Amino acid sequence: MAAEQISTELLRGFSPLDGLKRDNLAALARKVQIREASPGQILFKEGDTEKRTIYVISGTLELVDQAKVVGKIEGGSEFARNPVAPVYPRRVTARARDRVQFISVDSDLLDVMLTWDQTGTYEVSDLQGASDQGSEDWMTMLLQTKAFHKIPPANIQAIFMRMQQINYKSGDVILKQGAEGDYFYVLIRGSAVVTRETPLSKEGIKLAELNVGDTFGEEALISEAKRNATVTMKTDGAVMRLGKEDFKKLLNEPMLDWVSRADAEQIIQNGGQWLDVRLPSEFENQHLDGAINIPLYFIRLKISTLEQDKKYVLCCDTGRRSSAGAYILSERGYQAYVLRGGINRDQP
Repeated sequence: MAAEQISTELLRGFSPLDGLKRDNLAALARKVQIREASPGQILFKEGDTEKRTIYVISGTLELVDQAKVVGKIEGGSEFARNPVAPVYPRRVTARARDRVQFISVDSDLLDVMLTWDQTGTYEVSDLQGASDQGSEDWMTMLLQTKAFHKIPPANIQAIFMRMQQINYKSGDVILKQGAEGDYFYVLIRGSAVVTRETPLSKEGIKLAELNVGDTFGEEALISEAKRNATVTMKTDGAVMRLGKEDFKKLLNEPMLDWVSRADAEQIIQNGGQWLDVRLPSEFENQHLDGAINIPLYFIRLKISTLEQDKKYVLCCDTGRRSSAGAYILSERGYQAYVLRGGINRDQP
């Protein structure tokens, strides 16, 4: 499949995209590409549940039910203004009759953007300065994360409206290991480095590099602990920050799925995985059968080793550290649950 960038004018020809405000439509356009399907190629099959909203730009798409063509959508027609077979699971198979140009949008992202767009008068331009190139990108990136789909639309609006922009120079320290947690941050311009000081490395071990759209600082806010790493600007840049109380009320609480011991064990029996976020020494001393261990401060570094389609139940002594870990996983699209009360709680 070939792909090319799409224009806002083309997007505005589809429903309900034509209802998006100008700046939000432009932000969406940067995330969508025109794709091509060859004659006979299947775009989706009957029974598919992947949430993609598809629009036909040109060519003819056949809708097939049990090997019989029951409909067609021709690019440029009135029918093509609307999404192709939007019900899930799909009730038909979509097959290209000839060469078809189409666009595919994440349905959850579209729903969040439409709802967010219509919950008030807020627009992207309200938050950005004229010199802040790409400011819409970080916002669209956040909206695109699966975690944001759990947050009530009114909360999303409040989150963006209460964020404050802070500019930094290369080498500036945004937060310091050992300090109290006071803000949640989103990097909106430039890049930064996350390091952790250890007894063997006073200069710090590099844990991660942060780029536009990446978030940090949430662990200390959720766990009520001190900062477990230092974040330093690698280039000149800027962040948006959200205060501790606003973060807890608007962002953290709606995103966490707490489960009882019985519910957690049911998840494990159905193919889930215990994920213990305590230190290796704590894990070696005592842990749940079958659990894997990734210390909280290593989760960002090790997250790529986890399986996207597996359910993880995070645990620690009390639930505090595991809630911080679950937030990070959930924010990046993983199915994460928190064991209520932790493994030290006496539960039925």
